[in-house]
Amino acid sequence: MPRQSTLAVLWRGRSSPKSSDRGIHPLAKESLFRGGSAGAHTRRSHRETCKRWTPGLTPLKPHWVSWECPGSPPTRAIGQPKPGETVVVSSAAGAVGSMVGQLAQLAGARAVGIAGGAAKCAYARDELLFDAIVDHKARGLSKALAAACPDGIDVYFENVGGPIWNAVLPLLNRYARVPVCGLIAHYNGDAPAEPNSVAETMLAILRRSLLIRGFINTEFAPQLYRAFLSEITPLVHSGRIRYREHVVDGLEAAPQAFIGMLEGHNFGKTLVRVS
Repeated sequence: MPRQSTLAVLWRGRSSPKSSDRGIHPLAKESLFRGGSAGAHTRRSHRETCKRWTPGLTPLKPHWVSWECPGSPPTRAIGQPKPGETVVVSSAAGAVGSMVGQLAQLAGARAVGIAGGAAKCAYARDELLFDAIVDHKARGLSKALAAACPDGIDVYFENVGGPIWNAVLPLLNRYARVPVCGLIAHYNGDAPAEPNSVAETMLAILRRSLLIRGFINTEFAPQLYRAFLSEITPLVHSGRIRYREHVVDGLEAAPQAFIGMLEGHNFGKTLVRVS
């Protein structure tokens, strides 16, 4: 099952000074290595997909906040949110979902997030400032989502699939756009079988002229990366783009951190700090 995932490893040289911000500042002997994969079946990062961030070229945080989150450029390139539209994103408290919602608001759209549990919903509502938030772990997901989207959904950024997609599909407006970044509910075969879901989805695509496109984040790098990073950097520094980091220490903690991310235990971008 295709899966976009990145494991960011922060490597700090022994002579680097201490940081006041949990080690994420671009220090003299500090480097960030990111290995990206196009699928959960990928067992190693190939040389061409393993990138090193170089101190002095760009600040580290805007780099990962803008590009290491696969939702950033595709939100605009595929979703194309417009003023007054409603944009819905699943996994709204995660690194990807949080960026998608904020980019939607910057475009003048209304951001509705779907998250799991009271704590993540509170974070998306109170810190990320989503216009509305729906708890998919509470009862009545379909009714709650419909109430949060009285004018329907113009853009749905898909990270999950499963029952959340079933709740979203009837609310998609004509000409709605659906960037498909992930289907985490299906990776381990845990999502309930929906024998009619494919047919219903295809009928909706036809009847409502929907645009549904899957993507791999690197597809957009040559055309959009530099311009997008230049645009987003001042927004990160000013605090207009908000984020949270989930930092674990030691390379030996990386496998469990990755599993925890897939199970939704993390808040924000997962980073592995190696010193």
